[in-house]
Amino acid sequence: MDTTLQNTSETDTALLGGLTIVAFESRMAAETAAMIERLGGRPIVAPSMREVPLEDNAAAFEFARALLAGEIDVAILLTGVGTRALFKAMELRHPREALIAALGRACIVARGPKPVHALRELELIPTIAVGEPNTWRELLAAVAGQIDLRGKRVAVQEYGASNRELIAGLEARGALVMIVPVYRWTMPHDCEPLRAALKTIAARGADVAMFTSQNQVINVMQMAEAEGIEPEFRRALAAMVVASVGPVCSEALRARGVGVDLEPAHPRLGHLIKEIANRGRAILDAKRVPGKIQVTLEADQARPARPRTPAPAHSAVFRDHPLIRACHREPVPYTPIWLMRQAGRYMPEFMRVRARHSFLELCQTPALAAEVTVTAAQRLGVDAAIIFADILLPLVPMEVGLHYETGDGPMIDRPVRTAQQLGQIPSFDVVERLGFVAEAIKIARAALAGKTPIIGFAGAPFTLASYLIEGGGSRQYRATKTLMYREPETWHRLMELLARITGEYLNMQIQAGADVVQLFDSWVGSLGPDDYRRFVLPHTAAAIAAIPADVPVIHFGTITGNLLDLMREAGGDVIGLDWRVNLAEAWTRLGEGVGVQGNLDPIALFADVAEIRTRARAILDQAGGRPGHIFNLGHGILPETPVDHVIALVDAVHEMSARRS
Repeated sequence: MDTTLQNTSETDTALLGGLTIVAFESRMAAETAAMIERLGGRPIVAPSMREVPLEDNAAAFEFARALLAGEIDVAILLTGVGTRALFKAMELRHPREALIAALGRACIVARGPKPVHALRELELIPTIAVGEPNTWRELLAAVAGQIDLRGKRVAVQEYGASNRELIAGLEARGALVMIVPVYRWTMPHDCEPLRAALKTIAARGADVAMFTSQNQVINVMQMAEAEGIEPEFRRALAAMVVASVGPVCSEALRARGVGVDLEPAHPRLGHLIKEIANRGRAILDAKRVPGKIQVTLEADQARPARPRTPAPAHSAVFRDHPLIRACHREPVPYTPIWLMRQAGRYMPEFMRVRARHSFLELCQTPALAAEVTVTAAQRLGVDAAIIFADILLPLVPMEVGLHYETGDGPMIDRPVRTAQQLGQIPSFDVVERLGFVAEAIKIARAALAGKTPIIGFAGAPFTLASYLIEGGGSRQYRATKTLMYREPETWHRLMELLARITGEYLNMQIQAGADVVQLFDSWVGSLGPDDYRRFVLPHTAAAIAAIPADVPVIHFGTITGNLLDLMREAGGDVIGLDWRVNLAEAWTRLGEGVGVQGNLDPIALFADVAEIRTRARAILDQAGGRPGHIFNLGHGILPETPVDHVIALVDAVHEMSARRS
């Protein structure tokens, strides 16, 4: 039991000052209510989940077989209840004494004190005990710091949901991972207290919502949706104190668009309640000052682990610009619009410059890149200038033979398809080798004279990896997927490298003057959700997490209608939509804590102007004037697109979306 639940002094009894606190705790429901009352609060305890051991658990049986055969080198136990449930399942087929002896011969890793206690009941001592904080990051660091994981067979006892980051980190270090689920979480037998609590929150009848696990978050949001009160519930949370027990729970909330107001230094239930007692009233008073709620939410929503480093001084120039306000989901006088590939081959001014220089020369000459950037933004009248560059520029210093073939696009002479080839990629300083992009941004910013914000961009890790592995364009991505499936260690090492470089590259652009950054995952639509979750999401999330929280991030992919929820989970203040999805339906799936960008079919620009206006109006109607919409195409402007039609689209969006005060 969490001893802080019992250690409440007489002087603490009025700290909560009558706050109404909704707690979704299940196992410790009675203790939670008692402590809230002792501290002077009014508890509404609504159990939101129950643990159900898996029946006929094939994974547990396979783990037992491998353990007894000496095929498990490392066993990672994540929970005490899970450890006990795992043994209960295995004992259906094997003697307890034999299982204990076999586990004792492996390296046992215990995450926190609860699995340690469960092991003590078996008279086992963990080889590695991970203390607080014991998130997957600390666990991975502790294991990798003491064990060479290459070729090791590692079993992970899971607790309801796969920890994709932990699995990816283990595989990146060469481990062969066996996933061992032991129970699942489902709704409580009696859901009436939960329904009543959600309705109380939606009716603004509570002050604090307290979450103590990732699965609570999932079940609570599902129940709010099932009851038809999700919009009211989300709006009410915005005016309350949202308290989370620790980093994993906080990430689950932010991934679903719910801002987290406080989190204790130690991820314990008792510490959480005391943190609410110490800070809850002040946070609540600040959030309920008129005009302040939106600001509080925008600082926190959908930004797991992004650094709170100060934004560059230049960012203040455009803080009230419609584009930046839309990124923060704030009201705007009209819907801002910019267009992917707006400086491109459809524009005569661009072609005159391009005729004198190769593509790479144009990218690597700051004055020229800035010239075509500024010319396009000014001629079209768009609300942002995106710096002229290419998503593959970070591959140039990797010395893989990147070049551009007329008609065939980018080609790579030395693809990376083995661990040995990955090891041959030289290390390099991003600013030193790619600083020409930063210089182009500085020149463009000066030329725009404070009138138009600049968007920096990079290719996402998966898209960069695919080019590196395939050696050019692809339809099936056979080489890419083969490496993923056959050599997950090499794959994750490559993705970790690309995520780090991408984060550094985007931050270089921000320091140079970019006000917003966009991550292009042009090829990720080739994956299904399971592969995205395992092989891509952790690395895309790491790249986005490197961006300062005050700088908006647009996360865009193509053919990603089946991946939108996962892209949202990976991060970004705005999710870019291609033209294959209905904007209104996609935004509903994504939830309220994120903006959307898009999503006119680029081919529509070949229609007459009346049809272009009709189609633009349809997209604006789907957005419904909701704060957070940035108009764009569903992909880049195509060659031979009539420039006048592009200008007509920009004018139409500005005109039709203008808000009348």
